[in-house]
Amino acid sequence: METTVVVDDGAHNGFPDMVFWKGQFYLVYVSSPSHFASSKSRLVLLRSDDTQHWDEIRQFDGGGQDIRDPKFGLIGGRLFLYALLNRSFDPEPYCTVAASSADGLEWSALQPLALGLWLLGRPIAGCDATWYAPAHRLDSGSAVLLQSSEGLDWSIRGSIFDGAAESPDHADETAITLLDDGRMLAVSRLESGGSLFGSLRAATLISVAAPPFVSWKVQGKSSLTRLDGPSLFTVGGRIFALGRRQTRISPPFEQQGSAFGKKRSALFQVDAENGELAFTSDLPSSGDTSYAAAVVKDGKAFIAYYTSDPRRDRPWVLAMLEPTRIQICQIALSAVP
Repeated sequence: METTVVVDDGAHNGFPDMVFWKGQFYLVYVSSPSHFASSKSRLVLLRSDDTQHWDEIRQFDGGGQDIRDPKFGLIGGRLFLYALLNRSFDPEPYCTVAASSADGLEWSALQPLALGLWLLGRPIAGCDATWYAPAHRLDSGSAVLLQSSEGLDWSIRGSIFDGAAESPDHADETAITLLDDGRMLAVSRLESGGSLFGSLRAATLISVAAPPFVSWKVQGKSSLTRLDGPSLFTVGGRIFALGRRQTRISPPFEQQGSAFGKKRSALFQVDAENGELAFTSDLPSSGDTSYAAAVVKDGKAFIAYYTSDPRRDRPWVLAMLEPTRIQICQIALSAVP
């Protein structure tokens, strides 16, 4: 691994996303006083041609509200930026907003999408001039697949997980990718109860759908980790997942997803047929960390994520109140076992 610190300015810098578009890397992250809600939160947009030297393009705010969880989308020749608005101190976003650009420099204003309480995840391109995105609802614990032809108007294509029908489990953040055989894979952060100590039922939901991606089948629920802030990418038929990992499961206080546990950002591989995750490696990380995004280029995965100072292994609940940094880790995929 080769690791570069992009931002370490004393703020709580988190929830990054990164894409490669028109010969440039674009990176967006949230700058805020802490992990929790703040009207001072800002989206900071950077651009680079080598991931080593970055120029700030602009900032977006939430108009007096907390703004978080930015995601890029490459749709119809434009670069879209999506984010969530939130009013609760312990974040429970309620609205998705979007802006777009034709050149990466001049941007439209953020505008709310007509999605109600559905919270948009990162879009991917289909093979039929349709773009797809996962979305979840915090009130019902459900996850769906959305479709769009132009990036602003989205409609539901199919249900990935019906939280109301399958209580007590609730789907949260979800990521999707297309498989080599044309099917689509989804991984979802699966919550079970709201205890600060986590839950032994918490897991990662692994689901698959064949075209036209209306009917989804649960392949498995991996208890290896609750994949918080998940993202997916595929290379040469191998499916990689990125997300948060807890270093120890020790009931009753450190169950899966516990706020008192110690965390890492980690790389996993996905067995879509058997619904399983396999741990590959931690990234240099600790404390409050996750929300990794990968760009695959020149045989390497460039992985952007946020973390507390990796030299201090603090419990998650404490680290959420402290400064965090944005890092990029380069991994040669030929070396991944």
